[in-house]
Amino acid sequence: MIEAIEKNLQKGIKLINAISDDQYSDASVAPYYSSIGCHIRHILDVFSCVFEGLEEDMVFLNKRNRDKSAEIQTTYGLQYFDTILNQLHKLSQSDLEKNIIVKDDMGLGVVGANYTLGAILMQAHSHAIHHFASIGYIIYQLGIQLPDSSFGFNPTTPKNK
Repeated sequence: MIEAIEKNLQKGIKLINAISDDQYSDASVAPYYSSIGCHIRHILDVFSCVFEGLEEDMVFLNKRNRDKSAEIQTTYGLQYFDTILNQLHKLSQSDLEKNIIVKDDMGLGVVGANYTLGAILMQAHSHAIHHFASIGYIIYQLGIQLPDSSFGFNPTTPKNK
C-alpha cells in the first residue's frame, strides 16, 4: 500500500519539477478557477491530517493546513511532498491495521467513523488520483504536457486498446 501511494505521489512531484511557479499558481481555467498548486496543496493537506491525528488516534479531515505558499511556489509544494513521503515511510505494516476515528464536517456538522489507518490512507490515495484528474484538465487547458500517461487515472480504469 505504501509503495502504491508513493508511486502515485511521485507523479505530482514529476509534474511540479516540469512547470514554472506561474504555471503552478495559474488559476485562470474555468469553471472553478483553481490552480495546479491549489489541488496539490489540498491533496497533501488530507495526508497531513492523517499523520497529525495518529498520536491521538483521531483524524480531523476538516482541520487542513491550507498553507498558501504550497499553492503558489513549486519549492514549497515539493517540500510538502517530501514531508508527507517521509511520514509515509515511517509506517510499518502493523501501523496500517491501527484503529482510528476519522472525523469530518459533511455539511451538517462534524461526524466520526471508525477506520483503520490503512483504510484512511486508501481513501487519501483515491482522493489524490481524483484531484490529479482535475489537475489533468487544468494542464490540458494551459497547454502543459502531462507528466505521464497514467496521471489522474485510477489503476483499475480500463485502458483503450
